[in-house]
Amino acid sequence: MADQEIEIQMLEIQFPTLAGRAFATARNTVMAAGLSVLQSEGQFIYRVSADGKKELVKEIEPPIDVAIGTKFVIS
Repeated sequence: MADQEIEIQMLEIQFPTLAGRAFATARNTVMAAGLSVLQSEGQFIYRVSADGKKELVKEIEPPIDVAIGTKFVIS
């Protein structure tokens, strides 16, 4: 059982880096196809075109700082 816990911890440590790479690859693929993506910056969501043009889509709630290990319940 301890080996499984260690394996899970290792995967959890690697997850942010792997997820970041996956999102960057997907974004680059979409942009290379000439399509636009949505991205958040602070309190705003922008549509970013392949040519770099940014268009404001919506204002959103500001981001919040969260301590590592915090658990949220979504209902």
